[in-house]
Amino acid sequence: MPIQPGDKIPDATLMMMGDAGPTPIASQDLLGGKTVVLFAVPGAFTPSCSNQHLPGFVAQAEALRAKGVDSVVCLAVNDVFVLDAWSKQQGAGGKVMMVSDGNGELTKKMGLELDASGLGLGMRTQRYAMLVKDGVVQKLNIEDNPAKAEQSGADAMLKLLG
Repeated sequence: MPIQPGDKIPDATLMMMGDAGPTPIASQDLLGGKTVVLFAVPGAFTPSCSNQHLPGFVAQAEALRAKGVDSVVCLAVNDVFVLDAWSKQQGAGGKVMMVSDGNGELTKKMGLELDASGLGLGMRTQRYAMLVKDGVVQKLNIEDNPAKAEQSGADAMLKLLG
């Protein structure tokens, strides 16, 4: 069963690209003590992720912050180098933090895996967006169809915030 509103985000080590290269970050450091919109994409550079999901959050980052969100975080089961290149290609810098769950550790602990081996992609994360306050899930929208970014898109999160 996937993580639910009211559940604490599990402990996991993720990776971000820092000035000196790949840098580990604990999930609690990333999501604790603040209000975060965390959204996940099945794969960087894939059509729905590149054309809909990430661009929506890049465009709406300031509107989300105006509603009390401290940070907008994109998570993918891709390596940190791929996410860094994708961030640059999408103009996400300073708007959306790109976080690698390269081994799927957090994804598995939250029960949000997606078996994309039929497409040659292996284990990935489902497409979702969640509102996290001080490390606790407040709202969770899991996309019914991983090829779409409607329930988990930036506009849907803005509506949740009122």
